[in-house]
Amino acid sequence: MTEGLDNLDSYRRRFLTALGIGGVAAAIGGVRIVGLATAKSDDEAVTDEARWGMLIDTSKCGEGCNRCVEACNEENGLTGFDRQQTDAQWIRTLEVRDKQTGHVTSLPMLCQHCEHPPCVDVCPTGASFRRADGIVLVNKHTCIGCRYCMMACPYKARSFIHEELTDQKPWAPRGKGTVESCTFCVHRVDRGDAPACVEACGEAANGAMMFGNLNDPDSEIAIRAKQVSSRQIRADLNLNTAVRYEGI
Repeated sequence: MTEGLDNLDSYRRRFLTALGIGGVAAAIGGVRIVGLATAKSDDEAVTDEARWGMLIDTSKCGEGCNRCVEACNEENGLTGFDRQQTDAQWIRTLEVRDKQTGHVTSLPMLCQHCEHPPCVDVCPTGASFRRADGIVLVNKHTCIGCRYCMMACPYKARSFIHEELTDQKPWAPRGKGTVESCTFCVHRVDRGDAPACVEACGEAANGAMMFGNLNDPDSEIAIRAKQVSSRQIRADLNLNTAVRYEGI
């Protein structure tokens, strides 16, 4: 049995090397990706009792404000080379203009953590997957860099890493030749904290971003979602996104 596993591992290394991403496993081999997928802590498994989601009030998103992006970059180590050309962004700010009135709305765009994620459907290796609590992740050990998920995502929320990376965060595994996107700061969520972008938005006194358990009717986000009119981006796709927006 051991010999068979060794042969399989050897084959996988040769396969990744042929694709030009053989260094990925070595670069992030010490990260417990499976642990992130299956457990909130060493003794508490992830269940579907929670569905984590975000409600964003675009009326509170100040023009030119970039605090959510800065916080995400810092928390997850999204630095290292020219951000304007090849670096990844797990969250970005967009300006939406009403063609009739000219009114401009700023909003953060990130992985929408769909209930029916197209990125998971098209992934040939199962590297793209959805946790029981709704958080969509990428297993960098099994991602082969085919980028099918990038083409399938209607939100353009995924990035491909072209460059060698240094100074990575142990809780945010990254690797050349793999795809990545917003994780809802799963390492923070699993310890009971909000994603870094939500925390930074609150500290900036904007309070545009709210995070919580959509399945809990007594949670702040569920109560707010019931009180206000909000919408999904591309609701016509019936993906049932976990991110909703007020004011658009």
